[in-house]
Amino acid sequence: MISQLQNRLESGIFTVTAELTLPDSSIKDELVETALKLSPYCDALNVTDATSAIPHFSSLAAASILLDNDIEPVMQISARDRNRIAIQGDVLGAHSLGIRNIFCITGDAVIFGDHPDAKPVFDLDSISMLAAIEKMTKDGCFMSGRKITPKPALFLGAAANPFAPPQSYRPHRTVKKWRAGASFFQTQFCFDLQIMKSFTEKLIELCNGKPPPILAGLGPLKSSRMARWLRDKIPGVSIPDHIIERMEKYPQKDQAQVGLEISKETTENLKLIRGISGIHIMAYKWEQAVKDIVEDTGLSKNKRLP
Repeated sequence: MISQLQNRLESGIFTVTAELTLPDSSIKDELVETALKLSPYCDALNVTDATSAIPHFSSLAAASILLDNDIEPVMQISARDRNRIAIQGDVLGAHSLGIRNIFCITGDAVIFGDHPDAKPVFDLDSISMLAAIEKMTKDGCFMSGRKITPKPALFLGAAANPFAPPQSYRPHRTVKKWRAGASFFQTQFCFDLQIMKSFTEKLIELCNGKPPPILAGLGPLKSSRMARWLRDKIPGVSIPDHIIERMEKYPQKDQAQVGLEISKETTENLKLIRGISGIHIMAYKWEQAVKDIVEDTGLSKNKRLP
């Protein structure tokens, strides 16, 4: 049985996913409450795996809880914290719980988190992890060659960042992940439409006209200060000056609404770019923004039926 996310992307339906903010506690009710606010507007929700090298609620547990509430998860697995033995075991465990979407990331360096003395693993990176899980699903065996019966059926995803330098290399790296086993991609925040368009055009060329689905990342900005911080502190985030200048024309109390309008405009433009199959909204603790973006750009679920 394939996931709803796989079905929609393979059917060519413009798809919406969002990142779920995981709690810093073991109280699952908080997780469920937030997920239920987002799920009416999204086809699947990403559950992160200690993003920014900061521990949060387990992505495996969160994905299972979402399924218990009839919400489709995209479970992230970071190579930073597990070796190949643990990764393969988690994949089998996830599949047994009904999780079908696995998102493979290398993971942020521990120096960026709140446990800088932690010992990173990095036995695999995102590309070798994709290849390992693809081997499990296609060949029915572990990396060691030992057989797996039955084979897990999974839909693998990975990150793409068209905006990180050197930008000319980004389509080629995305193709490497695709060939390793990724069937869909979610990108870093998109604020520069021209860079995204150049990225998808090259990707289409490299994939002989049949590229994997790309979900463009959206990050609604709450303030010009936030925009400057993201651009200056987060590698690979590109925010053109005109966006920051536009926000700075308004008082602080109005800037979040301006940021929301920018996200809506970006969404409308992304719909017109060949090779974009949907959007992935990352609105940290701002669930209302997800609702507004989806509804105001005509992407409500009932309007995206096949």
